[in-house]
Amino acid sequence: MAKAIRLHETGGPEVLKLENVEVGEPGPGQARVRHSYVAVNFIDIYFRTGRYPLPMPNGLGSDAVGVVEAVGPGVTDVRVGDRVGYLIGPQGAYSDVRVMPAEVLIPLPDGVSDRTASTLMMKGMTVQYLFRQVFPLQGGETILYHAAAGGVGLIACQWARAMGVTMIGTVSTDEKAEVARANGCAHTIVTSRENIAERVREITDGKGVPVVYDSVGKDTLEASLDSLRPRGVLVSNGTSSGPVVIDTMALAAKGSLWVTRPAMMHYIMPRAHMLDMAGELFGHVLDGRIVSEPKQVFPLADAAEAHIALESRRTVGATVLAL
Repeated sequence: MAKAIRLHETGGPEVLKLENVEVGEPGPGQARVRHSYVAVNFIDIYFRTGRYPLPMPNGLGSDAVGVVEAVGPGVTDVRVGDRVGYLIGPQGAYSDVRVMPAEVLIPLPDGVSDRTASTLMMKGMTVQYLFRQVFPLQGGETILYHAAAGGVGLIACQWARAMGVTMIGTVSTDEKAEVARANGCAHTIVTSRENIAERVREITDGKGVPVVYDSVGKDTLEASLDSLRPRGVLVSNGTSSGPVVIDTMALAAKGSLWVTRPAMMHYIMPRAHMLDMAGELFGHVLDGRIVSEPKQVFPLADAAEAHIALESRRTVGATVLAL
């Protein structure tokens, strides 16, 4: 029997239960993966609370790393013994072993440890599609990035520095500001005591920025719009503070602004493209331009505690479950 975190209803962290589950042999096109680390992402909280609906009962978690221990008929992309990671597929990564579609498994390079890779699958690939696809940065831009000291944010700081992009990052405390700057964030705004849009205008000599990457949502919407230059783009890639409601007339009044709400699934497939994205990400890691390790590690059985830490904003960088 395998162990997995399951939920039978939506609610607080207490609905997460460690249970015994049956894991059979992989079928056609499938592989069985034994996990070493499982990532904890804010989107997991959306599923747990019901903001994003799931049929019940269900597993939780979207990305993990581990080793392939069996493959089903017709699988040629991965072999038994391969170290792999994944970030898409059915919910259920909070487990020690599971069967997955083989087409979503990404081979890990020898120079990238499981521990490092566990912080990169969703988070690093998110930065890739935000910076290289949603609003493709060329280098030389000044951008605003919210939650710069989070798991995605610290990778974004380093990726921006590697591209020659000047990143203005928002954080909630001075301690987090120090961490963001150490990772390459050129300017930090501590939201508990600074006005975001005013500081952005000061830093940009009144011009504003061409793009804002906003994973916070409701609480930062107005500041994000007010930080943009005319015809600037708001990339609304998360809603940790609540959903975003846009007044389209305000977009015109504030400078004919653009808003997009991207989803990873629309930028990552087909498989060849996903592997190219991962190759670019791992290239930065192998060349030392991006360094990433989990800052908080919990046992699988303590997934609820990991959610409490993430929701309380006590965390810095990536949070993972260790098997």
